[in-house]
Amino acid sequence: MTQAIYQGFILSRQQYSPNKYNAQEGITLCYWLSSDAGPIKVLIPHQEAVFFIRASDVAKATLLLKAAAIPVDMKDVAMRHFDSEKCIACYFTSTQSLYNARTKLELAISIYEADIRHLDRFLMERFIRGSVYVTGEVTKKQGYIQINNAQVKAANKYTPTFKRVSLDIECSGEGVLFSIGLVGDGIDCILMIGEPVESEQSIVWCHDEIDLLNQLQIIIQRVDPDIIIGWNVIEFDFSVLYKRAEELGIKLLIGRGSSPLYIKEGHFTRLTLPGRCVIDGIDTLKNATYHYDSFSLANVSHKVLGEEKLIKSNNRLSEIVRQYNEDKLALAAYNRQDCVLVNRIFDKLKLIEFAVVRTELTGLELERMGGSVAAFTNLYLPLLHRSGYVAPNLGEHGLTFESPGGYVMESTPGLYKNVLVLDFKSLYPSIMRTFCIDPLGLIKGLESVENAISGFHEAYFSREYHHLPNLIKELAASRQHAKETEQPMLSQAIKIIMNSLYGVLGSKGCRFFDPRLSSSITLRGHEIMQTTRKWLEELGHSVIYGDTDSTFVSLDEAMTAQECEYEGIQLARIINKKWEEEINSRFELQSYLEIEFETHYSPFFMPTIRGKTTGSKKRYVGQIISKGTEQLIFKGMETVRSDWTELAQEFQVALFELLFKDNFDATTLSPVIESYIARLYAGEFDSKLIYRKRLGQHLSDYQKNIPPHVQALKRYQVTNPDFEITKGQIVEYVYTSSGAQLHRNSQKFDYALYVEKQLKPIAQMILQPLNLDFQSTKKSQLDLF
Repeated sequence: MTQAIYQGFILSRQQYSPNKYNAQEGITLCYWLSSDAGPIKVLIPHQEAVFFIRASDVAKATLLLKAAAIPVDMKDVAMRHFDSEKCIACYFTSTQSLYNARTKLELAISIYEADIRHLDRFLMERFIRGSVYVTGEVTKKQGYIQINNAQVKAANKYTPTFKRVSLDIECSGEGVLFSIGLVGDGIDCILMIGEPVESEQSIVWCHDEIDLLNQLQIIIQRVDPDIIIGWNVIEFDFSVLYKRAEELGIKLLIGRGSSPLYIKEGHFTRLTLPGRCVIDGIDTLKNATYHYDSFSLANVSHKVLGEEKLIKSNNRLSEIVRQYNEDKLALAAYNRQDCVLVNRIFDKLKLIEFAVVRTELTGLELERMGGSVAAFTNLYLPLLHRSGYVAPNLGEHGLTFESPGGYVMESTPGLYKNVLVLDFKSLYPSIMRTFCIDPLGLIKGLESVENAISGFHEAYFSREYHHLPNLIKELAASRQHAKETEQPMLSQAIKIIMNSLYGVLGSKGCRFFDPRLSSSITLRGHEIMQTTRKWLEELGHSVIYGDTDSTFVSLDEAMTAQECEYEGIQLARIINKKWEEEINSRFELQSYLEIEFETHYSPFFMPTIRGKTTGSKKRYVGQIISKGTEQLIFKGMETVRSDWTELAQEFQVALFELLFKDNFDATTLSPVIESYIARLYAGEFDSKLIYRKRLGQHLSDYQKNIPPHVQALKRYQVTNPDFEITKGQIVEYVYTSSGAQLHRNSQKFDYALYVEKQLKPIAQMILQPLNLDFQSTKKSQLDLF
């Protein structure tokens, strides 16, 4: 055995008791790393898990645990609850003992932080976030390095080079396996059950499912990937593999060191694969705040790559079953293509890089789904402990009032020549930093109100004791550096984390939630937006709309684009200066609020609420000049909504292009509208009349209120009883003389309905605020309006 210092990046984490008959040996933590020296297995023995109780509950807890024969070591660790009562740490030498103690005590007393796994707490308290230094007793194993009795500490940023494989399975509706695709570093093949058939594809032919699973184990161990990626790969592919292996009496030894795959299902599916990380494409896209009308592989690959899956049928499952029975080579090509598409999406959108950066910032596992609350806990809890406090339980504050949302002004509808958008940069994080809004700061502020910063709903915040303001300061500096050094993934990840801080404090699922915290953020935002509007109007400008952190200012029609941009910059400078003076004068604080000139729209259109004369909210259209080219920007309009047809979206763009032309003449709208209606009835737009809607429930769950896309499905099933569709799939349907029907070629459309439901609302949206009247125009299809 030798000793050396290695640097690596954490791939997986586990904890276990090595000797269930001797709990005194403690808990062993196992972390697998990717490193320049290859895979490293890190073992840290003799650990104890912990939770906290109030000092006043020690006697009761001692009696209960003693009666249940649950060993515990209680220690005074100089920690307090938010109500200032002293807390005691309860240490356990096995995770089972901690779970048993938690179950025994939680009905009788309050216990704190018992839900935090020790393998996460161990890293959290050492501020280890992905990159780590490790030393200990080094042993060379087959295919990896093992370090026993290891010591670890946070490392400088280490950029791992991962070996990656995309995995995809094909199976029946009952989960019976047909094939497994594996494409990535060092592998490009399909495992297929069936008699060998000559093919140019690389196919490993398997006798049956047992042979298929055994071949999968052999290949995974040979290729030895660090990361396995896929599409819904944890909830579907690996879950099916795990269940099928269990049913066939097989342990899937596909982890490093021939360790088994383990899956636990609950509120979400937790996958454990020692030595490897499994990253799902859908979850990572959502974590990175990508938005698609559907996160299906078919839709995302079409939108991102311009590429298609090889089976495009609405009833994809039946076609997969048919190909397995009749054309296995076609199924192998389909299976492989799905793997290829996943790899290409990950590469193009740099999803692995995003996952790495997110881990480096938060300490969360690479594959962690969602996790805003967990990320906040990871970042905040160690700081709170160093201030001498344990985290509270959900709802202990006893407050029940709701926090208001972001401020949205009433809009002034109409067509404008010049509109500026002034946007507060990271408004909520800036408010938290400026006014020291922080869970610990609230507790400390309430203890000394006379020296504290006033918030809302009787909240007060300490000027001295807090953590979030400093954390936001560090994140803001890191983001600025990321921008300056052209690191877009890092910049985006920091932005997401900063913006999530308010959301977490406003979430009742977070242990630090307190409506006084979230209200002090949002209501301060209301005040800032209202005051900013007042100042702009005092400067002689008209504010026509505002939303959360953006203010829309109408300027004189005679101003040039250059003059408007100059005015926007000057207004931002003036408002920032006013806020510096205001916050210093009222609170004796430094302002970190920063409003900036964001956009000049010319022209700009604010619609009315459909069927009313009052202005709309969160819906507008504006034109900008981008790289010398005019570009329409739609917010909340039909062109950016998936529940409107391509015809409606095209129609809306055409009308706004006309409306935004110089020297616009209202009479020119009539011929365009007439033309679209005539072309619609002539069948020219038949390919653009398709509605797309996700199936939100299982088809059988729709009993009372049956929406059009479900009506179409049920009608189709009457004549196609073998048709199957699952929850979450996108339904493509159209309106015919017989009502909503699944989209098929050569259908007779109900054109009048499309005029009424798709064209008419868009035309009226433009006509109404402009007070345009087409009564005098020539009679034609416009009579339908």
